[in-house]
Amino acid sequence: MSSFALNDLEVHAGERRLLGPVSLSLPAGECLGLVGESGSGKSLTITALLGLLPPGLRARGELELDGRRIPLGSAAHAALRGRVLAWVPQDPQAALHPLRTVGAQLEESLRLLQAIDAAAARREAVALFERLQLPDPPRLLSRYPHQLSGGQRQRVLLALALAGKPRVLLADEPTSALDPRLADEALALLDTLRTDLGVSVLLVSHDLPLVARHAGQLAILRAGELVEHGDSAAIFAAPRHAYTRELLAADQLPAAEPTSPGAELLRLEAVQVTYPGQARPAVSGVSLSLHRGECLALVGESGSGKSSLGRALLRLLRQGASGRIELDGEDLLSAGRGRLRALRRRIGVVFQDPYASLDPRMRIADLVAEPLRIHGITPAGGREAHVAALLESVGLAPALAARFPHQLSGGQRQRVAIARALATGPDLLVCDEAVSALDAQHRAGVLALLARLKRERGLALLFITHDWPAARALAERCAVLEDGRLVAMGPTAAVLAGGRATG
Repeated sequence: MSSFALNDLEVHAGERRLLGPVSLSLPAGECLGLVGESGSGKSLTITALLGLLPPGLRARGELELDGRRIPLGSAAHAALRGRVLAWVPQDPQAALHPLRTVGAQLEESLRLLQAIDAAAARREAVALFERLQLPDPPRLLSRYPHQLSGGQRQRVLLALALAGKPRVLLADEPTSALDPRLADEALALLDTLRTDLGVSVLLVSHDLPLVARHAGQLAILRAGELVEHGDSAAIFAAPRHAYTRELLAADQLPAAEPTSPGAELLRLEAVQVTYPGQARPAVSGVSLSLHRGECLALVGESGSGKSSLGRALLRLLRQGASGRIELDGEDLLSAGRGRLRALRRRIGVVFQDPYASLDPRMRIADLVAEPLRIHGITPAGGREAHVAALLESVGLAPALAARFPHQLSGGQRQRVAIARALATGPDLLVCDEAVSALDAQHRAGVLALLARLKRERGLALLFITHDWPAARALAERCAVLEDGRLVAMGPTAAVLAGGRATG
């Protein structure tokens, strides 16, 4: 008999069914992958399992725990949270309190869930950090979330989830913000916990190939419906549902089309970035160039210096950046306030998480028009017409201008972010991990959109990423960073093949 099962879950908003019926079983120590695109119902399944549905939604169905049937929404269901069912959220930066040390947060959970005193909680916290292979646990416990790397923060969330000695871990997109190496390490750690502790894992993700390497069973959701469920190897070998075949096909990205770049637009010479209090620079002596109509992918693992170099280029660092960063021959690093404002008008930026970069209180029309207001631009035909044209250029209906960000899918929000970045008619578009949080279908769509905009507008595109397949699909050239140093640069195909061409 399965140690844990979900039977006939349905989620309703009034009379409208949003999800279900969904039935899943999780034997002890096994991993089940729950996969689907944005809006498919994955996170709704997690919140229903935890009994944390937002107001206005209600769940039907039951849980089965060692033969005991527990109705969803009952007091017995609520008592499982943290002790039998534990949640590993997607975004550790948002989930961890920024003003409290990670040790204080973990020890508080341990005292509450295990009813132990402060000394015992401290010992248990150290033991958990050791189990999760975090370095120097006593020292790390005294640090704040911002002082940890992304991979370390993810492991702290896992420690918090393990504080109540749960039977089932609900891992909600735990690798979406991690580079491939860290993602594999995080899932390998979950595999170890399953073996050592007998804990079951419900692994929620939009990355079907990654999940299939660790989950023995797969469940595929589409628009709230469970369309396929079975052995991972069998589903990959012979997917039965057309939607599953679409998900698999979306991961096969085509190589970038060759282009003829124009004149040089951006040049970096011996750029160095050093943060206060750090002995070694985050970026050391990087020189590269980018031409109009060309995409250069800046690739590297977490901590390689990619984002630091991007922040230096955008003049988002108050101090610590040196060298030269020239846009059409003008040095951004030495530009005064007035001239910098004019130069920034020529640079559009698309950040990693559109939900974080778009103000949730503003309508789409106001978000897209915001750069026009900031720079005092009144386009021919007026701002409203310009916004409508921008939305159409990124594949969105102008009618969406009246909506708020939470009313759009992840892919639609990122297209809004791109439309906003294009509002001032920039020459250079900087994309910082712009597709890492998207499912395979939205990722492919946004990459195709960026390629089209680059081609049609003659944009120079700096694509910062840890996603090698995405770089291959979009960039004519690649620059590889390791430990802040440029270790390879050249045509994307040559760099992917292990070439060390420079220039």
